[in-house]
Amino acid sequence: MNSLPTFTTLGNGPTVLMLHGIGGGHLAFAPQVETLAEVGYRAVAWDMPGYGRSAPIEPYTFKGLAQACVNLIDALQCDSVVLLGHSMGGMVAQEVVARRPDKVSRLILCGTSAAFGKRTDGASAEAWARQFIGQRTAPLDAGQTMADMAAQLVPQMVGPGSLPEGVRLAEHCMGGVPAATYRRALECLASFDRQADLTHIRVPTLLVGGEFDRVAAPSVMKRMAAEIPLGRYVEMPGIGHLMNLEAPDEFDRLLLDFLREPPPRPAIDLH
Repeated sequence: MNSLPTFTTLGNGPTVLMLHGIGGGHLAFAPQVETLAEVGYRAVAWDMPGYGRSAPIEPYTFKGLAQACVNLIDALQCDSVVLLGHSMGGMVAQEVVARRPDKVSRLILCGTSAAFGKRTDGASAEAWARQFIGQRTAPLDAGQTMADMAAQLVPQMVGPGSLPEGVRLAEHCMGGVPAATYRRALECLASFDRQADLTHIRVPTLLVGGEFDRVAAPSVMKRMAAEIPLGRYVEMPGIGHLMNLEAPDEFDRLLLDFLREPPPRPAIDLH
């Protein structure tokens, strides 16, 4: 049985659905939920399956995560949503758009990439992916808690311009992730590759990078934006991987400016 993921919601209006990263949870979008609700949107932030009170899925795959997201969109009784994904959540968002493009009216991809464990030329970098997973799980194998890991990892992921309160909230979110879910999400990450699908994304897409992001490099996100027909890249100076928490006011301005843009005119079919 597919149980619905848990989520938080605030406000009324067009729905913006926010998908957190591997070390997150619905609280990772607390500033955005408040801002969006204040200006006339229904802001929804989910707990990905296995996070918060959301039941885990079996097997833990991007196909299953995307289906859980579509189930939530349907339960919210929306024809379509604005989908905002950060890091692994940005990968889930790409998976949703690839499988159910009718469910997404606009797309915001933050600190993410179109593939994990593969180079942009398509060659495998499996050894690198295994090393990444090994580095991230080694502290757990050594008996550390997720809170211990968060205290070490989060400060390494932010830029010099980050807001201390945002960094503390990021540590709180990561510290609350079940270790078993974190391990499964890492294994899932290694399977992701939607590079070939970027050219098929047909909705207005904003890509937000951080100048100091060492997880999803700005150069990678620029290349993604160039592949997406209606894609545009914006870089946040002084900011690292956790952009929406490091500089929430600046992030929210970028988000609202994008949401207020008029929709593109439909292409004229000359055939």
